[in-house]
Amino acid sequence: MSHAITAEAGAALADLWAARMQMGVSLGWHIVLACLGVGMPAITLLAEWRGHRRGDQYYRLLARRWARAMGVLFAVGAVSGTILSFEMGLLWPGMMGVYGEVIGLPFALEGIAFFIEAIFLGLYLYAWDRLPPRAHLLTGIPIVVAGVASAFFVVCANAWMQHPVGFRVDDGRVVAVRPWAAMFNAAVPSMTTHMILAAFMVAGFGIASVYAVAMLRGRRDRYHRLGLLLPLTVAAIISPVQIYVGDWAARSVAEQQPVKLAAMEGVFTTARAVPLHLGGVMIDDRLRYSLEIPYGLSLLAHWNPDAEIRGLESVPPGDRPPVNIVHWAFQIMVGLGFALLALGAWLAWYWWRHRTMPRTRWFLRATAVSGVAAVAALECGWILTEVGRQPWIVYEVLRTADAVNPAPGLVYGFVLVAAIYVVLTVASVYVMRRLARDVPVPIAPQERDVSGYKVV
Repeated sequence: MSHAITAEAGAALADLWAARMQMGVSLGWHIVLACLGVGMPAITLLAEWRGHRRGDQYYRLLARRWARAMGVLFAVGAVSGTILSFEMGLLWPGMMGVYGEVIGLPFALEGIAFFIEAIFLGLYLYAWDRLPPRAHLLTGIPIVVAGVASAFFVVCANAWMQHPVGFRVDDGRVVAVRPWAAMFNAAVPSMTTHMILAAFMVAGFGIASVYAVAMLRGRRDRYHRLGLLLPLTVAAIISPVQIYVGDWAARSVAEQQPVKLAAMEGVFTTARAVPLHLGGVMIDDRLRYSLEIPYGLSLLAHWNPDAEIRGLESVPPGDRPPVNIVHWAFQIMVGLGFALLALGAWLAWYWWRHRTMPRTRWFLRATAVSGVAAVAALECGWILTEVGRQPWIVYEVLRTADAVNPAPGLVYGFVLVAAIYVVLTVASVYVMRRLARDVPVPIAPQERDVSGYKVV
């Protein structure tokens, strides 16, 4: 009997692991496309606007090529987003079945925003020259607004999981539900702002990195220079703002989730005047091999060098997140954020001095890797957000283990979904590479103004 119980418990733990991994893979894959869906339309519209304003065919060509890529990414993102929506109910019925009426509002609003984005994306893609230039440009504005709104509503739902409000539990039942209060909880302002700015940074650095690689291969014409400079400028402008917002978000964590902050910084014992740690590994409840900045954490978290920081010891071991994963996700995110800030500062300084972008290979190399760096920082941010909340799926209300689907065989679902994402990745890369190697735009009547330019 004991062996049977042990085997059953082991299978349950395997299914919990599989559910978490499936959700992590799905979210980590989809979030990159979601960021491109938020930031890329705005950059594309900016290129189109400058093309019409200056009569510049290169800007118009960039806008049309980016629009084609937007269509592909939107289609693939719709598939991955649909998978995620099903996973919420299938994998975590313990949360959605109990708290669905509390958290359902932002998901419903996100669905409306998605449909608006899809409708206007269709108009934008197929209305070149079928509409006057200004009217066509205006059809792109709802795409930008709806994309930002979608990101806002989804992050509102996640923010509720970090800071659950808007309901009361009475005799084990959820009562007195206030959907608007739940949606606009205290974690929303910093989390949504941080995420939306990150989306624009991923899109800006990601697009610029493609053209930086091309320029490293000798393609130094105006088309490639503008393809690098326009999105890189957008990302560079946002980078210092993001650093400030990141500090705001960290202080919000200090107030709302002090145990997560303790894991981020590897603080085990509650104390005052706590230093800021750079690097380090948690071994035997002590952060070792780190560089300490005296008073740094207390000052950054509470604007007071003598402020108290709550340690991991304040909660039982079963309520602590995995420290090293959370700590290093935070360290990498912050490090990459400052590296991207430095790249933007390099561009700004050189432009101020010479009124042009740097032409050195080192600048192009740094820009070429900036897209990957921005995605890595994004993924680390989500690891920090989600793993740092563990073992709770709804912070200090519902444990992840209690929310998972009790049906056996979730491991097989994870394998199947992972295979689907492999296929989606291969197909997306193949299509995007074909777009990159193809003629600038397909020869069609509505694209006469740029069909004669050949990309080299």
